[in-house]
Amino acid sequence: MVNSSNFAYYILFLFLSSILFALQVNSTSRHVLNNHKGFTVSLKHVDSGGNFTKFERLQRAMARGKSRLQRLSLVANFATLSSKDDSNVKSTIHAGNGEFLMQISIGSPSESYNAIMDTGSDLIWTQCKPCKECFDQSTPIFDPSKSSTFEKKLCSNKLCEALPMSSCRDSNCEYMYTYGDYSSSEGFLAKETFTFGKVSIPNVAFGCGNDNEGSGFSQGAGIVGLGRGPLSLVSQLHMSRFSYCLTSINDEADSKSSTLLMGSIAHNDDKNIITTPLVKNPTQPSFYYLSLQGISVGDTQLPIKKSTFSLNQDGTGGMIIDSGTTITYLEESAFSLLKKEFSSQVNLPVEDSSSTGLDLCFKLPSDTNNIQVPKLVFHFEGAHMDLPADNYMISDSRMGIACLAMGSSSGMSILGNVQQQNMMVIHDLDKETLSFVPTQCDKL
Repeated sequence: MVNSSNFAYYILFLFLSSILFALQVNSTSRHVLNNHKGFTVSLKHVDSGGNFTKFERLQRAMARGKSRLQRLSLVANFATLSSKDDSNVKSTIHAGNGEFLMQISIGSPSESYNAIMDTGSDLIWTQCKPCKECFDQSTPIFDPSKSSTFEKKLCSNKLCEALPMSSCRDSNCEYMYTYGDYSSSEGFLAKETFTFGKVSIPNVAFGCGNDNEGSGFSQGAGIVGLGRGPLSLVSQLHMSRFSYCLTSINDEADSKSSTLLMGSIAHNDDKNIITTPLVKNPTQPSFYYLSLQGISVGDTQLPIKKSTFSLNQDGTGGMIIDSGTTITYLEESAFSLLKKEFSSQVNLPVEDSSSTGLDLCFKLPSDTNNIQVPKLVFHFEGAHMDLPADNYMISDSRMGIACLAMGSSSGMSILGNVQQQNMMVIHDLDKETLSFVPTQCDKL
């Protein structure tokens, strides 16, 4: 027979044990991360395996890039209009799409998916059964009913409140996430175990999309947002540092993989590292803005007005760095000066056929693929990015042309991934900096 004193101690023991268990469960995600310096994920280009020539890959990527440019511009303009609206409407349009896929696994037992890596948006989402409307994907659609670790998020959850558009049904958080080409994902917010490389992390919040429409996502099974907002993978994992290293478009896309590093492993002590501050835009807080102060072609500093690349008070203008846009787009007055000076320094006839879709191309001599091109330097605040020729000139002896891999934009400028290739690009959100290190990315 148990006496009353022992019974009281027994009840107290059970009570304290339950509290301890709850604390352990709630801290599981952070505990898992604390036992890892981070993780590495391989990236592959969306055209990998397509057996395209170098220029075909570039043209396909540019077509997507122009669409993304329009989306990004629409995002910025919409955010500006919303910020002026007395109703304080949140921006509900996002960039979407992207050029690189990361392999992730979801659930318990886990299923593998290829998701688009996107530094221009925040939400992580994948298609989920049962589907009201789903696009074709190469892997089976995620089935929450088969995972023992799947759980819907409640409407009271802070991440539900962070969604630009959400509603509540049976206390569960439903979302709608829209993109600049009118593509969208609609479903409910949930949490699940995600596996990145060899590291499994529980309780990652993601969108389980039952109604997904649009042509921009068919390369993958969803998106992993790496923006600066609370819904992104970066914010959820409390990993304030991440980096990526993108292989050259001149390499065979089938055989060269790029790399994403998350956490404290995303650093580099190379003496050639250059670092510039990240700039925040209150009207579009997810984007990574940089301060571009000028451009040099050869020994000539272009006479670009100081305000050309400035981020305006209303949130317009400025320059973002983006992994999902292929070539760099410069504000049209600056690009016009660049094009004129570049043409004057390249001793080759201009190719005017516009067959490539690029704004400035030259006819190659019939006997060579190697030409002399002027140096191109981007002058960021505190850092001068001296670009290798492969990062701005794309040549093809079979077509007999060499082209400047840049274009013009209206308003916002974008530093694209061709200009970032074979560089370790390090985002440090504690220090609010972005760093570049020349790196042979396919050797990592």
